[in-house]
Amino acid sequence: MDRRSFCAAAGLAPALMAISRPAASQTLKNGQPIVMVVPFAPGGNLDTVARAVAPELGAKLDRSVVIENKPGAGGVIGASMVARAAPNGHTLLVTTPNALTVAPLMVKTDYTLKDFAAVGGLGSASQVIATHPNSDLKTMRQLLDKARSQSGAVTIGHSGLGTTNHIALLRLEEAANCRFTAVPFKGSAPAIAALLGGQIDAIIDQVTSSYSNIKAGKLIGLTVLSGERDRFLPDVPTLTEAGIKGFMSLTQCGLVAPADTPSPIIDQLNAALNHALQTDAVQDRLHNSGSIALPGSPKQWQDILDAEQKTANTLHAQGKLAAD
Repeated sequence: MDRRSFCAAAGLAPALMAISRPAASQTLKNGQPIVMVVPFAPGGNLDTVARAVAPELGAKLDRSVVIENKPGAGGVIGASMVARAAPNGHTLLVTTPNALTVAPLMVKTDYTLKDFAAVGGLGSASQVIATHPNSDLKTMRQLLDKARSQSGAVTIGHSGLGTTNHIALLRLEEAANCRFTAVPFKGSAPAIAALLGGQIDAIIDQVTSSYSNIKAGKLIGLTVLSGERDRFLPDVPTLTEAGIKGFMSLTQCGLVAPADTPSPIIDQLNAALNHALQTDAVQDRLHNSGSIALPGSPKQWQDILDAEQKTANTLHAQGKLAAD
């Protein structure tokens, strides 16, 4: 082969390889299970919502849906796992926006929001601040008064640095002109356990994961962070009733897939997810845990993620996201 022929053949080789390389599948693989990664410990808000939805999602897709808990670093460990997964729709992340938007601004991560593709919303829940029945802090006003008069004296557990609960606590400090000692855990369940064990004064949590303990009288709800009283905890006052006006914080969660997951697979997952969220079984499970379904299109969930990214960027620019 002469030099000209060799060069021509070499130039053609990449094109031939591209033609012969199999195209990415545009549908889920037959019978292969789907792993929904929950980046927090079992028993928390995301875990509860994921387990409420998984059976009907699997039934609609005719395959098993497995929940895999990967707690740590405020959701970063689980998010990193999914960001590196094959973009074939079989590994999904159950997440609030914060693990994808706030965490990369606080700690070194190997991903940003752009490394994920929105699938759809899962659920929405109010946040609650709760304490132990034996606590001397019987009302939210008492808790705030102590935090104002004794800076850092009130210890409040949350589900991890950069999580929705952590960010809400930072915002509340500013709105209420006080300072707490925030104690991070690897999810809501460990924070609740610490409160039940008397290791901290209070927790900030989703109604979803604290609901059963509050209803059973094991915890006392001091306030909900929604604009009005939560329908699942109608006896718990709002922050407005505690004297803090104009403050509201909700937790929304949903599913994302690795970036570059083909659009037909995203659409297939979204359709099955919305079907599952509308079934009586899922509605009942969510209702019993203090959450409501959040169906919608991939774009609607992406819009929520993008809005939270803007908020995170603003907080970061103000110097409020230091990982201390």
